[in-house]
Parts: sequence; structure tokens; C-alpha cells
Amino acid sequence: MEATNVFLNGEVITVDEKNSTKQAVAIAGNKIIAVGSNSEIEEFIGPATKVLDLEGKSLIPGLIDAHLHFVMYGVFQLQVSCKDPTIETIENLLEALRVKAKKTPKGNWIRGWGFNEKKIKEQRYPTLEELDSISREHPISITRTCGHIGVVNSLALKIAKIDEHTLNPQGGIIERDSLGKLNGRLIETAYMQFNDIAGYASDELEQGMQIAQQHFIEKGITSIHEAGTFNQESFRLLQLASNRRAIKIRIYAMISTLSDCTQFTINMLKTGVVTGTGNDFFKIGPAKMFTDGSSTGPTIATREGYTSDPNYSGILYYSEDEIYEVLGEAHKRGYQITVHAQGDKAIEIYLNVVERALKEHPRENHRHRIEHAGISTPDLQKRIKDLHMIPVPNPPFPYEFGESYLQNYGERTNYMYPARNFIDQGIICAVGSDAPITTYNPFIGIHTAVNREVNSGAPFGQRQSISTYEAIRLYTYNAAYASFDEHLKGSIEVGKVADLAILDRGILTTEKRFLKDTKVNMTMIDGEIVYQRSNSFV
Repeated sequence: MEATNVFLNGEVITVDEKNSTKQAVAIAGNKIIAVGSNSEIEEFIGPATKVLDLEGKSLIPGLIDAHLHFVMYGVFQLQVSCKDPTIETIENLLEALRVKAKKTPKGNWIRGWGFNEKKIKEQRYPTLEELDSISREHPISITRTCGHIGVVNSLALKIAKIDEHTLNPQGGIIERDSLGKLNGRLIETAYMQFNDIAGYASDELEQGMQIAQQHFIEKGITSIHEAGTFNQESFRLLQLASNRRAIKIRIYAMISTLSDCTQFTINMLKTGVVTGTGNDFFKIGPAKMFTDGSSTGPTIATREGYTSDPNYSGILYYSEDEIYEVLGEAHKRGYQITVHAQGDKAIEIYLNVVERALKEHPRENHRHRIEHAGISTPDLQKRIKDLHMIPVPNPPFPYEFGESYLQNYGERTNYMYPARNFIDQGIICAVGSDAPITTYNPFIGIHTAVNREVNSGAPFGQRQSISTYEAIRLYTYNAAYASFDEHLKGSIEVGKVADLAILDRGILTTEKRFLKDTKVNMTMIDGEIVYQRSNSFV
């Protein structure tokens, strides 16, 4: 068979079951047809074959981010970025909002994202009055970096019909000052429900998805697990964009929205559309609920008080019985299930749910997941293994947020996102960035999984460090396994789809401290080159 594309002289990281490294690969159409030495692969070169000399650089399976928010990331790029290094003070932020207000028609939303009060000189949120000073004719919303907390102005509260008499929703807080006056801060479900009201126009969503796709393919990401769109409308638009191939990245879409994921899940269960429905480019994933809050908020639910505040142990969205009522039923009906669970208390409650569901309705190969699995202590790890579950930790989180974790959780950070323990126990774990909460750059994730350092260089639970090859496996084969797709993708093996990425170096021989600097020279999805830094084919 004549190959369409041949790659020679490379560090081909196959991620097969032997963790082998080869020299060359042949592609015909959208499939891998041969993997081996240069001499073995040269036999597939014909007159029309495009040949690329990798010159020792790495060829890896297309990277799979097993937990991010594709639609949210995209529309956030249309907003004021509070992660911009020039925004160092509250006044810097207010000035950026003023500039945005001058360009925005009255009545339209002004939004900011990625705000972190710990990174601002004043160490606080902007006030309701400060946001009102920007404009009383534009609704204004600033999303904290965690995505679970926001601060808004008076017009935004009015549009959301929130006043001093509005009750806190279950799992959320409409914050007030000591006199009972609204201060503009909305926490957890209060902010998520607000976001459903403060929705985005279809053209914003469409534009955002195209931005997200371009950013991700430039980093070698060929598949994503969508961990929750804003609402049913954005979920619908994402499907349509994939169906017409405006979105080429493969999508495994969790049954979840950020505004009211429980009701959305219940509605989907009623339709009978189950996990696995779809095709190789868009497929329905697990039914998902939230159990606790944000690791950086900090609002995660812990079994003991925080190191920074022993009298506080976070927020639980639901009781164990309430979670079981929805996800126990989903399990019974044949769905894969998962939850957002960061704190050890939240993880424990969810494991109780899964254990009960499997006892009442045994099922092989369920592959139930835990999104984040933040503080996974040894007793919880054992239960995860015994229940054959798939944790999906977030390697890049400690890079950006590790110092706050050390402050809030102390010694528990030794078991935060514990990839080493999972691997050593034979637990198949995938990984995700949770973008836009932190960077989508998978090489920051690989760097942090290997080095276990925060961005300042401070150590962070280094007993959990893993090898570069192991980190690549978490972003490829294991992520494919988490979506029942290991037969299709996740490794460079004959018969699998040609989802590939070429790096700018041999990553296995790169010094650990330079892993974060890795760049992608080319990305291929389904045999099609969708991104190329330079015209390297000869």
C-alpha cells in the first residue's frame, strides 16, 4: 500500500502497551498503516507520498485533554483578561474595563475573566461601587479564575432579579455586607445560575469556538472532553459545529452545563440518549454533577478544616442521597457517570454513591470517572482502585495555584492530583487542564506532572512526580480509555486514526526543567494537517 504521508528519522513515542519508541510511521488516508524503523517504513513511499524527515524530533499521538470547557474558553477570549500581566492592581482592571465600555454599545455586557484576588496588589475583589463607577448602562461581570465565583455590578444584579430579599440557592451564596446589603459577589451555584441569565449571543459562541479550536490545535490537542458548556443552547451549537466539521477537534461531551447541570442531566436521561451516542468526532460522554467547590476559591469540601482556617471545610452542593438520586439512576440506565469532586469529603461521598450503585446494579466496564480527584488520600485511592474508576486530575493546577494550595491544605498537598500513586496502583487515570481555569498548554501540564513544582519553583508534593513518558500516556492513551476510545486513538499503532503531533524537540531527552518550553511544529487530525508552524514537507 502506498502511503499518503511518511514520517522518518524521528522519536516516535507510540504509547503502545510496551511504551516503545520507534523511528518512522506511514499514514494512508486517515489511518496509520505501519510503525517501525526507517527501512521498514520506506517501503510504503510512492510517487505521491509526502515525506517528512523528523530530524530526531518527537512524533506523538494527538494529545487529548480529558477535562476542559471548550466553549467557555473560547468566549472568554473575547473579554477582558484579568490574567494579562499588565493588570497588577484594581485600578489597572478598572481602566481595562473603562476602555472596553467605550467600545461596547450601551446595554451590552462587559465581562472579564481569570481574576485572582491573590495576584492583585490590593489582595481583594473589585467592589460593586467600583464596577458601577465604570458604567451603570452596561451590565458588568468579572469571573474569578476558578470559574465558581464572580463579582457583578448593580445593573447585572437587576437583570438577574437578585436583590436583598433573594435567598441563597442550594450550594451557593449571594454575598452581603454586615448590613445585609448586596456587595456584588456571587459564589458557587449563585454565580453559575447567574451566568445562565447573563448568556452569550450565538455569534459570540460561534466565534469563541473557532478561537478555542485554533489555540488548542496549535498545542497538539486533537481531542477534548467537554466538561460542561454554559447551557443547553451552547451544547446544541457545539454539536452543530462539529456535525458540519467547522470544529475538527474530536469532542467527548459530558452531559453537563455550568448553569444547572443537575436539571440538564435529568432532562438528558429522560430522552434516552446514552453515553457513547454519536460518532468519531462528537460523542455523548458521562452524566456529570458538581459535588463541591473550587480548589482556589477556596471552597472544596474537606473532611478536616482548612490549614488556613481550621473552622472552615468548604461547600457541598448536594447530600449523598441527592447525588445518588440522579447518578444512581444514570448508572442503572447504562450511562457512564462522573462528578466534579476536589476535596476528600466530596470524593468520599461520591465513592459511596458509586459503590451503592454497583452493588444494586452490577455492571462490568462502567469506567465511571472522578473529575479532578483533588485531595485523593490513600484510603480514597484504594476505593478508587477497587471500584475500577478513572480519576481525571489536573497537572497544571499546582503550577499556577500551588502556593495557595500549600497555604490552604498544608500536608494534604502530598496527595493532591497524585498521579504517581495512581500509576503505581494500576489505576488508569487521564488528565485535563480545566481550561480556561488554568492554561490549556499540555506541556505546562506535562512539565508540572514531572517536576511537581509551582511556577515560582517551589516544590509541591514531589513524591507524586512521574516520568515524561508516563505523563504523555496520561494525555493520550489513558484519556482515550476514559472515553471508551482506546481502539480508535491515543497511541501510534496500525489501524488507529492518524491524530498526531510533531514537536520541536526530542521530548524524552529534554531536560525536565525545559519541558514547559516544548512547542508543536505540526498537528494532524484524521490524516489532515490542521496546523503547521512552517512548510516542512519535502
